[in-house]
Amino acid sequence: MAHVTAKDLLDQFPLTLVGGEEGIGRHISIIDISRPGLEMAGYFTHYPSSRIQLLGKTELSFFELLEPNEKRERMLKLCASDTPAIIVAHNHEVPAELVAASNEKSVPVFTTHVPTTRFYSQLTNFLERELAPTTAVHGVLVDIHGVGVLIIGKSGVGKSETALELVKRGHRLVADDCVEIRQEGEGVLIGSAPKLIEHLLEIRGLGIIDIMTLFGASAIRSQKRITLVIELELWDGQKNYDRLGIEEEKMPIIDSEITKLTVPVRPGRNLAVIIEVAAMNHRLKKMGMNAAEDFANRLDSVINSK
Repeated sequence: MAHVTAKDLLDQFPLTLVGGEEGIGRHISIIDISRPGLEMAGYFTHYPSSRIQLLGKTELSFFELLEPNEKRERMLKLCASDTPAIIVAHNHEVPAELVAASNEKSVPVFTTHVPTTRFYSQLTNFLERELAPTTAVHGVLVDIHGVGVLIIGKSGVGKSETALELVKRGHRLVADDCVEIRQEGEGVLIGSAPKLIEHLLEIRGLGIIDIMTLFGASAIRSQKRITLVIELELWDGQKNYDRLGIEEEKMPIIDSEITKLTVPVRPGRNLAVIIEVAAMNHRLKKMGMNAAEDFANRLDSVINSK
């Protein structure tokens, strides 16, 4: 999981720090954001203190109705020991009681000109992206006709060479050797390359080549959603490979499952063309057109007619 602090918010959004500067390094570990309306009314029994607290017009207008001693008490409770940050949106005036409590408890308080609802959405998107579960997979990620194909297999089976041929055929390289994957939602896996090896491809006998320099900016992309996994393995004459494509295998990655195909490698097989067609066929299946099922249905009809 990524590392996010209150200072990262200051760097990412149009925020102004107005209190609690000593807590600027507090960690943010939860994606959810809290609008503490009930807390302003004094109900702290189930206060989600570990979330970022976002104050808008509703919370602050109610707060102004409180007695001075209640204002101090509510803000001291709002600034809990594990509260990562408090943000006042839409250029609303920050209550003096909140500034005093934030300085006492070292909880950073920010203000922004962005309207509350819009900032809530922007901040949620940022946290979902930065705090998404992540992993790394040994393989190659290529964008083929809009389909993110993760090519995996043992070292030396020909993953990078196949990716090079795919790039020559007009497709785009995302990552070679190490693919960093983050899960941004249920079933949504986004792959990218580590900064160190971005745009680079390793070909045994040639070494490291820069795809963007050789083929241009259109031959690469920074990230891509993974929708298909293709495993390359050396041809095993004793193994029965799928010849119809009816059975669908799944590969678990983080908390998601992605469709996986196993392609045997042997001399004379054009892997780039096979993978290209596999990606196109996968897209057709998602559109409801399945050649394997159509063939099976036609075969059943012929058998039943006889």
